[in-house]
Amino acid sequence: MPTHAEIRTLPHTPEQMFDLVADIESYPEFLPWCLEAKIWKREGNVVYADLVIGYKMFRERFTSKVTLTKPGHIHVEYLKGPLKYLSNHWRFLPSNPDACVIDFFVDFEFKNPVFQKVMGVFFNEAVKRMVTAFEQHGRALYGDR
Repeated sequence: MPTHAEIRTLPHTPEQMFDLVADIESYPEFLPWCLEAKIWKREGNVVYADLVIGYKMFRERFTSKVTLTKPGHIHVEYLKGPLKYLSNHWRFLPSNPDACVIDFFVDFEFKNPVFQKVMGVFFNEAVKRMVTAFEQHGRALYGDR
């Protein structure tokens, strides 16, 4: 099953990057292949959200439970959709007063073996593009120091 881990240092505070990643409903504005994003329930620092991901004829809805532990950690638990499982987290670690280290991890498997095979071919490139989209959105929001 595809797994991707990435660590990057960005010129933004952990709080800024946490806020950016926690703003789930803005994902369609900048995240490749994200067509819709909606938070449908909030319970303290936990949100329940639906994402619709699509590319050409492929379109799937995912429901997740997202635990927001500000400013250092976002954990995503898969609830419903086309996957067998999903393990995903973001960690935001202070690097210096105006920077942070982003620790990103994702691992998942589609229920449909055809989707899984197709995704396996493009997985690393797709995830790198998604992480880069968050980085570029951070620059657009907070500038580049």
